[in-house]
Order: sequence, then structure tokens, then C-alpha cells
Amino acid sequence: MVPDGPRSPYEPVGTADGRPPRAAVHPDATLGWWRRLSPLLWARRWSWGLALFGALVALVCSVLLPRVLMDAIDEALVDQAAALGPYLWGIGGLVAARALITVAYRSTLYRVAFDLEYDLRTSVFEHLTRLSFSFYDRVQSGQLISRANSDIRSVQMFITFAPLLALNFASFFVAVALMLSIDVGLTLVALSTIPFTYLASLRLRNVIFPMSWIVQGRTADIATIVDEDVQGVRVVKGFAAEEREIAKLARSAQRLRWANVLLADARARWGPLVENLPRFGLVGVLLYGGWLAIEGRIGVGAIVAFNAYVLLLQAPFRFLSMLLMLGQRAAASAQRIFEILDERPDVVDRPGAVDLTGCRGEVELRDVTFAYAGAEPVLARCSLHVRPGEAVAVVGRTGSGKSTVARLVPRFYDVDEGAVLVDGHDVRDLTVASLRHHVGIVLDEPFLFSDTIRANIAFGRPDATDEEVRAAAAAAQADGFVSALPDGYDTVIGERGYDLSGGQRQRLALARTLLTDPAVLVLDDATSAIDVQVEAAIHEALTHRRRDRTTIVIAHRLSTISLADRVLLLEGGCVVAEGTHLELLASEPRYAAVLADERHTGDADRTTDADLVAGD
Repeated sequence: MVPDGPRSPYEPVGTADGRPPRAAVHPDATLGWWRRLSPLLWARRWSWGLALFGALVALVCSVLLPRVLMDAIDEALVDQAAALGPYLWGIGGLVAARALITVAYRSTLYRVAFDLEYDLRTSVFEHLTRLSFSFYDRVQSGQLISRANSDIRSVQMFITFAPLLALNFASFFVAVALMLSIDVGLTLVALSTIPFTYLASLRLRNVIFPMSWIVQGRTADIATIVDEDVQGVRVVKGFAAEEREIAKLARSAQRLRWANVLLADARARWGPLVENLPRFGLVGVLLYGGWLAIEGRIGVGAIVAFNAYVLLLQAPFRFLSMLLMLGQRAAASAQRIFEILDERPDVVDRPGAVDLTGCRGEVELRDVTFAYAGAEPVLARCSLHVRPGEAVAVVGRTGSGKSTVARLVPRFYDVDEGAVLVDGHDVRDLTVASLRHHVGIVLDEPFLFSDTIRANIAFGRPDATDEEVRAAAAAAQADGFVSALPDGYDTVIGERGYDLSGGQRQRLALARTLLTDPAVLVLDDATSAIDVQVEAAIHEALTHRRRDRTTIVIAHRLSTISLADRVLLLEGGCVVAEGTHLELLASEPRYAAVLADERHTGDADRTTDADLVAGD
């Protein structure tokens, strides 16, 4: 949906904003799909209406041509009661007018359709950026990509072509009126097949709609498989699973093929019937019209005109199957788009939420209970307190809730019970933008964009100067290897940064967060791929860069834990012990057991860690 109100001062502002959508989808989910899209058209009502009016005028010109031709044949050629010149000028004028108007209305209609597609795609993507992490935990990215691309295109194609096809039915009524003015009986003969055509088209529509929904869904399934295999190509190749993944894609492609074949069969069975039934009316026109001409009740020109009108009557029905297919596919696609737009984010600003200003960096979890959707609680009445400027390491076995703590502080999720507080404020009473401005998090799996290194570091502050970007990289111990690259900070990195080492990616992710200068820095195993000496240099740089910054480290390595002022031990979803590394090692067996487990997991720095334990 289109956001209301001014941009928060805590949201990063890029150097070039795109045009915001002119309108949004109607939020009432009880309305039909066409009515929900109507605000997008209403925002362009004058252009759209002018284009449709031009199309209508062009169709009227087409319908008038047979009538002028009839008069020319009967009066100028057969009866020789009038000059042929005026009729020729009239036919030429109608043809020229139709050509010029067609160019104008099609250009306008296509512009409206592409503008609407822009608004719809922008609205969907804007809404996706505001959805909570819980939504992405349960929705496949391939499904979202399909809905944001092919489904939107299906809606756009219908909006583009449907008015043109529908106006063909307007020409149907104009043609019928002119036919009635010539001869009522002959008109009834020409229209005798229309009821059967309607029944056939109704059957076609009932078959196409469910199959269109299935086709769109299975197209999204294929997009999901391709997306996952591209993103996880190193896993696929590492396990030599290419053939298995190809077979999985082939099975999905076969299921899509089956649905498409059924859809094509339905169109092949009912489409020609819908298109060709009106042609039987032409046979009746020639038989009955010929008899009337022999009897002298109508002229030869009337038969010629009726023949042209019957062809005009066929045009709407010839395109009817296409219109039905586009309409049913657009209806299915619109519903899939609405499923995204109707999704409400779990984490939003409360009414009256205030900005977090002058953050000191105090963090507290007070009796917090939290569970991911459909899972057992990860944290159970967990309480911890981190003082401003303190460096705290959170330690625990896998599944103890360490990473969950890291995700609750910046309010990626809302707690089920209890409260998370920053500077004494419940994070639910603070604006999300201001909270995340002051709380920076570096995740265990760094994500880098396929862009320059400078753009990746400056992602949170697009207006940062080159000196500020370089200073952040230096603090993260990344300036050395970046400067050694052929293009330096202008180097474009590959997909997700996989052309860099794990330690290099982690240092760039850390620099990206440091550039925003957060009061609270959360490192979720963010230096696991960095050697001990570099990690020590990073912590020293962090200390000198801002001495009063609060740092929460989700730690696995002893080299990381030993750098913290205090250590918190998590077990069973709550803090069971706290103290310095030496104090816990001497007095808490569970802490020593956790460290022993970590040493045996194959840590790359296990030799150094063993030396630390021996030294302690």
C-alpha cells in the first residue's frame, strides 16, 4: 500500500527516489478483484476514458462503412441515381479517421496500462518491504517473485486488451441497430446463433478459471525451484545433486505442462465453437437475403452490407475466448497479488509511538517468552540486563535462544510475553525506524548485494562520503583487502558476495553497520570466519571508535568470548549464569561444558581456543 505521512528522519534516504504510486489497491478484501483495482484506473480516469472513447469512435467508423457501401452500390451503381464520388470520399474519410484515431487511442491506452503496472508493482514491492520477518519465514521467495512479476503482468495485459475486446461488443450492438434499420427478418436470421454462442462461451469460462489458477501456481513453483537452486548452487554442486535437482524441476515442469495442456484442450474444444457459430448466421443471410433480393424487397447493396455486418458480429465472438482466458487468468493473478497486499505486518508502530533519541545503549529483556510460529518456545521467562557501554557475550548450546535474543532487540519479532527495553523504553512503544537506527545488527550469514563495495558499505547511509565509507571499512579491518582490489571500492562483487572469502564478507557486513554508528551493536556470530588476530584488531577499533557503545556478541569462539566484559550463559531459554569468562570457567560447570562442545565442533580456531583454556 502507499505509505501515508512524511518519511521518518531515521530512514535512509537515497540519492534518487522513484515516482511514488498515484493510487493503491482498495483495502476492502470483500470486494471483487476488479473493484479492488478500480482506484488504479480511477487515478487515470481521464486518459483511460479518452482512450476508450477514441476506440468507440473508431469502431463506429468501422460499422458505418458497410452502410455507406450499401448506399453506394444501390444508388450509384445499380440505380445510377447518384454520383459515386461522394460515397468514395465518405469511405476514404471513414478509413482515414479510423486509422488516426486508432493510433491515438492505442498509444494512450498502452501508456495507461504500463503506468498502472508500475503502480501495482511498486505497491507490491513497497508492501513486501514492510512485512515482518515472520511472513518471510513461511513464504517461499519464488512465490513472491512470481506474483510480483508474471501475476502483475497478467493483470496488466487484461487491463490493456480487455477494453479493446469489450468495445467489439459495442460494435455488435451498433451493427445490430443498423441491420434492424435495413430489414428486421434478415437481422433475426443473422442473430439466430447468438444464444448457442453464449452457452459455449459460458462453458469455456467455467473451465478456464480453475485451470488458470493452477497454471499460475505451478509457474510460481518452478520459479521457487530455480531461485533456490541458483541461490544454493554451491550446496547443489557440493553434493553432486545436479541430476536430482534437474529431475525435481522436470517433475514440476511436467505438472505445469499437464495444466497448460488441459487449458489448451479446453480452448481448442470450445474456442472454435464460440468463434464459428456466428458463421452459420452468414449462411442464413445469403439464403434468406438472396430470396428477398429476388423478390425485390431489398437491394443487392443490403446483402453486401449484411455480409459485412455478419463478419463484424463474428469479431467479438472470435475474440471472446481470448477475453475469457485473459479475464480468468487476471482474476486468478489478482487474487494471488491480493494475498500479499492483504497480509498485515506483525511488527508495526503503535499509535503514539515515539522516536528513540539520544540513545544511551541500555538493553534489558524482562521475563521474555517467545516462540516462532508453530514451534515450541525458544525463550521462557528470560531476563537479562546490559548496561550502557558494556560489551556482553551471550553463550549457549545450539537452540538455546542466542540468535533469538539478537533478533528481539531490534524488534524483528515481538515477544509473546514480557518486554524488551532499550533505555528503559519498551521497544513496542518506539518507532521501528528510530529503534533500528540506534540498534545495528550484523547477522551470522552476511548478505551482500551485487553492487560495488562502496554501495554495499553505504547501504544504510547512501549519502555517506567516501572518507566515511573508508573509515568504517578500516574499523572493520576491511580497508586493506578492498584497497588491494583492482577497482578498490568500485569493485562490483558477485551474487551474494560469494566471490569474496567468508571473512571478507563478514568484515564488509560489519563495516556497513558501523557506518550507521549505532548506539547498540549486536554481533550474531558475525566474526566466526575471521581469524583471531583480525578479530582482536576489530574489537580494539570498535573500542576506540566509540567507547560508550553497547556491544552484544552472540559468541561461539573462546577468542570472541574473552574480549567481552561479561558473559551470559543461556540454557533452556533463559539466563542461568553470568560473570566474566574466568569467573564462569572456574565456577560454572555448564559453561565449561558448552565451551568443550564448541571446541569439538571443528572451529577453525580451535588450537588458539585450546591455548586460551590452558592459559586460564
